[in-house]
Amino acid sequence: MKRKKTSAKTAKRTTKKPRLNAEGDLREQLVYLLKGGGAHVHFMDALDDFPPGKYGTFANALPHTGWQLLEHARLAQRDILEFSRNPNHVSPPFPGGYWPKTPAPANDKAWEESVAAFQRDLEEMVHLVEDPRTDLFAKIPHGDGQTVLREALLLADHNAYHLGQLVDLRRALGAWPES
Repeated sequence: MKRKKTSAKTAKRTTKKPRLNAEGDLREQLVYLLKGGGAHVHFMDALDDFPPGKYGTFANALPHTGWQLLEHARLAQRDILEFSRNPNHVSPPFPGGYWPKTPAPANDKAWEESVAAFQRDLEEMVHLVEDPRTDLFAKIPHGDGQTVLREALLLADHNAYHLGQLVDLRRALGAWPES
């Protein structure tokens, strides 16, 4: 098969131009990823209407309760956020400092406070990513090569993983609104 020659004029027309606001587009996509959606439900969807009587219930040999998953996600998210913005932050001991000590919250108020703190910290990470003064690509001075971009992706990935566990748990408990 003989190929047709492409003129320089044609090549210029088919070459993509660089995006004018690639960094803004990246920030927008990171926020979308952090907030959830797209390929899965939002994290808050898995927490909304979680039956209070089942916060500390294990199901079908699944390894964690709703309380354990919520608190773990909250504690890890807080650590990632603080590491990203606070040079004096000290991470909790691994792995024990990232999990609650009990399978159930002390009371419904403890659950509600954890949910509110999770939402607050997620919004703070979103604001950090949205802030044009945040250099997404600069190495975090007190880290080992991490960047805010890496930490935002890590957080989105970690939250998505545990979101799946929460949905599986709610299904096993018969507490997930099937469509």
